[in-house]
Amino acid sequence: MVRILNVIAVFVTVVACALAVPSGRIVGGADAEDGQFKYQISLQHSNGAHTCGGSILNERFVLTAAHCVMVGDEVRPPSSLQIRAGSVDYSEGGKLLKIKRIVVNENYGNFVHDLALLELEEPLEFCDKIHPIELATEEVPSGGDIIVSGWGRLYNNGPIPNHLQWTTLKAMTTEECRPYFADLEPNIDALICLAHGSNHGVCNGDSGGPATYKGKLVGVASFVMDGCGSTNPDGYAKVSHHYDWIIKNMEN
Repeated sequence: MVRILNVIAVFVTVVACALAVPSGRIVGGADAEDGQFKYQISLQHSNGAHTCGGSILNERFVLTAAHCVMVGDEVRPPSSLQIRAGSVDYSEGGKLLKIKRIVVNENYGNFVHDLALLELEEPLEFCDKIHPIELATEEVPSGGDIIVSGWGRLYNNGPIPNHLQWTTLKAMTTEECRPYFADLEPNIDALICLAHGSNHGVCNGDSGGPATYKGKLVGVASFVMDGCGSTNPDGYAKVSHHYDWIIKNMEN
């Protein structure tokens, strides 16, 4: 069963700060070092509860998943969300910024084209812990090492960590991905699938977060199949497929 990554996260993160969070993993990953992921942000409700990840594209725009900013068929009011940039702890440090405008991909649906742009009320000031990431324009070769990061659950139905986690997954080609997600045709080309073994991969709360290859953003976390840490690949919106949409909507 395909499961969007933050369907459950929206509910649990309201109390996440009160949970006893063990030191540990993104599901098979490790603690990020301070300043390691300068482009990573935490997308939060206005009360500070983490719900999704995102990537800094320039001083005004952040890229995340469409389902992170939707309630049913409606886009959340920008005032109900905020981002924290420049910290490996989603609950403190770095910079908190408000959101001015949300742009959801008009083709989003059925787990594909799962992208949204967040325009910030004030421009980000770049520093040693806050910096944009370049968008990929080319396909990733099969077996390429993909770095993913986020504050998602440490295991299926587990707690959400305060400290940013990261791990390395393997890129799959469209043809390699197709047998897993055949029911998403004819939109498989819009996805990048990331392979991993059991007890590994992304989980609820990692939605909208980055997948990178050789320092460029190649994917946006969208869904898992049959729960977190299964042997099925994780589904990401493919950045190169949506490059023109992203650039166009940052210029408007």
